[in-house]
Amino acid sequence: MTASVDRFRELLQIPTVSHTDESEIDWAPFDAFHAAVERLYPLIHARLEREVVAGHSLLYRWPGASPADPLVLMAHLDVVPVVESEWEHPPFAATLTGAGVDAVIHARGAIDDKGALVAILEAVEASLADGVEPARDVYLAFGHNEETAGGGAQAIVETLRARGVRPGLVLDEGGAVVEGVIPGVQVPTAMIGVAERGVMTLLLTVREQGGHASTPPATPATARLARAIDRLHRHPFPRRIAPPVRAMLSTVAPYAPQPLRGVLQRLDVTALVVAAAFSRLGPETNAVVRTTAVATQLSGAPGENVLATTAKAAVNIRLLHGDTVASATARARRIVADDAVEIDVRHGSDPSPISPWRGEAWSRLARTVRETLGGDVVPTPYLQLGASDSRWFTAISDHVYRFTPFHLTRAERDALHSHNERIRVEVWLRGIGFYRALIASS
Repeated sequence: MTASVDRFRELLQIPTVSHTDESEIDWAPFDAFHAAVERLYPLIHARLEREVVAGHSLLYRWPGASPADPLVLMAHLDVVPVVESEWEHPPFAATLTGAGVDAVIHARGAIDDKGALVAILEAVEASLADGVEPARDVYLAFGHNEETAGGGAQAIVETLRARGVRPGLVLDEGGAVVEGVIPGVQVPTAMIGVAERGVMTLLLTVREQGGHASTPPATPATARLARAIDRLHRHPFPRRIAPPVRAMLSTVAPYAPQPLRGVLQRLDVTALVVAAAFSRLGPETNAVVRTTAVATQLSGAPGENVLATTAKAAVNIRLLHGDTVASATARARRIVADDAVEIDVRHGSDPSPISPWRGEAWSRLARTVRETLGGDVVPTPYLQLGASDSRWFTAISDHVYRFTPFHLTRAERDALHSHNERIRVEVWLRGIGFYRALIASS
């Protein structure tokens, strides 16, 4: 235990911070991370094939008895930036507090996503030490820029595609073991993402001649832009129960109290009512039942006494299954209804294909969850609300899932991408056992 935690803390202390503008990234920590992994996990580097892809991503192959239907375990090296003054403990000190069941590691990346990455490394190294020989090939795919462009994972997929590799099971970060997330359901649930929403950004632009702010026109560019944003806000996308959400609710229905149980068991009749209720319960449940859109960036004049010649807004949209980049763009143009507002797609990808929640791959995952994370845990399909590197793997596999094998409280989940990110040591160690069992079932 001590050695594993020490290795984890050492890797957490390396600030592999990514930025949208990659010219701002300090690549030295990424090189240091590569070197530390090689030093800390000697069996992996003696027995597995290793290559660096797209400059900083890592791809390992553990040859099994057969190359057919390999297992791919994913994670990413990079973490999001920090505001150090907001943290109770320094974000890259990997401070260990408490002892026994109260031991906690505080660090950026403790959960997202070095928690999974190092747990995978620990599982593979221990399995090698025990003489495990997988029945099928096992790949470790560690992207270097998941938090920004995801180009590392894309390059890994293209590398595997060129070699004719078609994975039988891909597992990336995603849902976790949680409690109380689904209204009325109190049993612990393992939220296994079978799909994820699409992501796109629309750029709204209004242009005018400009001039001095003391003599503004009747409708300046900023006002026209604000009106467009307000129209989008006042006309949200319609609510509906997408197939992964329907599967999730049907799975947990037997564990809900009456009368909720009956409501969830009759979604063919109650879907609209359930969707309406979810949309009012909070931001997370609202995002489960509709495409969401929110203005996230605004820009105008360079000075406070100057009229903007160009006013711009970025609108981030997360697409529920049934919507596409094209349909969402057309809808935005209809709602804004102003030819003076230019609407362009900055970037976008449609919702991912939906992986099956039946069959051999799903059964392996569900069985491993119950065997290693608790017999009372209910594995359930889940629609992942954010984007991950796994979306690129849907091009070469029909069985792509998103699940991090950690039991997380609401406070721990809220710390992701925020200050005071942390993970309980016993929870992390249990995650290693999950990956070891999944490898053994290959």
